[in-house]
Amino acid sequence: MNLFVIGLGYTAQRFVDRHGGAFARISGTVRSADKRAQLPAHDIDLFDGTTPAAATLAKAAAADVVLISVPPGSGDDPALAAFGDAITTGPARRVVYLSTVGVYGDHQGAWIDEETPLAPEHDRVQARVRVEQDWRARIGDRLAVLRLGGIYGPGRNALVELRAGRARRIVKPGQVFNRIHVDDAASAIMGAISRTQGGAWNIVDDEPAPPQDVIAYAAALMGIDPPPELPFDRAELSPMARSFYASNRRIRNIRAKQDLGLVFAHPTYRAGLDALWAAGEGR
Repeated sequence: MNLFVIGLGYTAQRFVDRHGGAFARISGTVRSADKRAQLPAHDIDLFDGTTPAAATLAKAAAADVVLISVPPGSGDDPALAAFGDAITTGPARRVVYLSTVGVYGDHQGAWIDEETPLAPEHDRVQARVRVEQDWRARIGDRLAVLRLGGIYGPGRNALVELRAGRARRIVKPGQVFNRIHVDDAASAIMGAISRTQGGAWNIVDDEPAPPQDVIAYAAALMGIDPPPELPFDRAELSPMARSFYASNRRIRNIRAKQDLGLVFAHPTYRAGLDALWAAGEGR
């Protein structure tokens, strides 16, 4: 199989690192020359969201599997605009689109699953819903949508934030988030590629939890005092950060386990942080 990745960022790169051996050829795109220079082992082209080079389009058109890992912004999806025709008419039997659980909106802490109606509340997640729908209209059952929780892993986790002095223990009573370790996200991508039918799946851990608990657990692993609790209404957050706290829900992952054969290496934030600490993160 040939794999083409639109947006070889954190999660997509982890997938390639862990599962790249399943593919005869790997090619894809990044936004900057600096990022491309970090990936000498792969056939990577530049794509700035406008018109890709003819050679880049040819690689997308020849791919058996396409992984899309670029956000749409608030307007049209750059990946669909640039590569939609090539992928639609090409041989790709599976197109995997990395979306977000933000498409479900706020449910005041209630449990939800893939049958829950989508109710995006902000431009950023409204655009995600449009992209999911537009890709589905173009390629039908070849599309697998993975709605990811908060991604963490090597280099991006509470241990690193604590060591750098950036961690804050923000408390909004009743607020919980689902997360997903990047290695489990990579396993879900492979599961979606291996499946004969498309669909949409929640890729989240087993235990939605308050964000302040994650910081406190990481601090305990490190043997340091956690930062003091900071009430949400006193936290100075960016509009994007504040938008995350506007949605409160507990998300089930049963369908992903059943359909994609997803077996979590890190089913909870504690298991994920334990493994990262053992690997030397935050030291």
